[in-house]
Amino acid sequence: MRIEIICTGDEVLSGKIVNTNFPYMSQKLEDVGLDVYWGTTVGDDRTALLSAFRLAAERAEVVIVNGGLGPTVDDLSQEVAAEAGNAPLVLNEDWLARMESFFTRRNRTMSPNNRKQAMLPTGSELLDNPIGTACGFAMDIGRARFFFTPGVPREMKRMLEEQIIPRLLARQGQQTAISLKRFHTYGLGESHVDQLLEGVEARVPDGSVKLGFRAHYPQIETKLTVRGADTADITEKLGPIEAEIRRRLGNFIIAEDDQSLESVVLASLAESDHSLALVETFTAGHIAARIGHLPAAEGRFRSAIVTRDLEHLHASLAIQNLPLEETLTEERAQAIARAAREQTGASVVLAVLIELDEGPDRMDLGGTTWIAIATADDVAIRRSRILGGREWIRLGAAELGLDCLRRYLNGLPVYERTDFERS
Repeated sequence: MRIEIICTGDEVLSGKIVNTNFPYMSQKLEDVGLDVYWGTTVGDDRTALLSAFRLAAERAEVVIVNGGLGPTVDDLSQEVAAEAGNAPLVLNEDWLARMESFFTRRNRTMSPNNRKQAMLPTGSELLDNPIGTACGFAMDIGRARFFFTPGVPREMKRMLEEQIIPRLLARQGQQTAISLKRFHTYGLGESHVDQLLEGVEARVPDGSVKLGFRAHYPQIETKLTVRGADTADITEKLGPIEAEIRRRLGNFIIAEDDQSLESVVLASLAESDHSLALVETFTAGHIAARIGHLPAAEGRFRSAIVTRDLEHLHASLAIQNLPLEETLTEERAQAIARAAREQTGASVVLAVLIELDEGPDRMDLGGTTWIAIATADDVAIRRSRILGGREWIRLGAAELGLDCLRRYLNGLPVYERTDFERS
């Protein structure tokens, strides 16, 4: 099935707002095995929209149009769809009543221009919008089936998942029981993960399992989309492949499905009844920002010391009898982690200490990171050299620190060489 997504709006075309709707729609469609072949952005121009609709109707089998269903004069999707499909607009009385009830329940008066949102092309199929006034609709234009969705993200998401994707799967004749399994890894590059998982789909020979990847440094997301007759069928297919992926990727799997690395760390802290304090240099408090706002952090996350200046860090922690050298050493990293544990009273301290190389901010810049994890009994140390621009090093060091903590709390080796390190 060849799918095209058309996003409309001057504000999207000009870049005044970031178009997050397109990647969301494309990703959701890919997750259920539906491929997007084209993505088009068009402003609020009648002629340009008409041209885009007619071109999409010639080359695609399904077209999803996002935006242009509002009550204002620059919302043109219904009118242009009616012209392209030679289907005059008619008032949908049922949707008009829904809109009037929508405003009445909120003690608001519906403006006359909202009536425009109930004008739909003759013969079109209404797509429900339970949380807004812009209904969607579907119709044929040329040889393609068009689906029109509101531009408001939360309304679009509901309509896509509840109204459009089930229709597309039924249209393609696919089994509609679908499950998406996700594995999040850190430390392996995308090509390395692909190599490690070569042939894993073949364990289900009927083609109902699709393997995919999404790289978002410093993590890789591995996705398994599984179709089946029902939940039991999906479970039977998924079980052996899940086990094989866990075997092949091993300790590099940091989380699964909706988990995050930080949520896994917090769960491990809770399971072992530990509290946590952080020391971060150069990261600008990136680790604390990822952990501190989570509900599970309450009672576990004590505090964070964030600084760029090692001399200030020594003074804050009252570290004595340790000279301030020009470079970080294992001894200094251990001393910093121990001092932070004593000062904060946390049972575990994670220190992520970064020394950036001199030079311009480019991909061959480097940085040395010392990871120190201190408890009452010992201090685990990990040294790493990461190459990349400043942001690459900052994000990579924060991820490495959290991953080392995850490993430490779960009895895994703190050191396993990653694809992102250099000697």
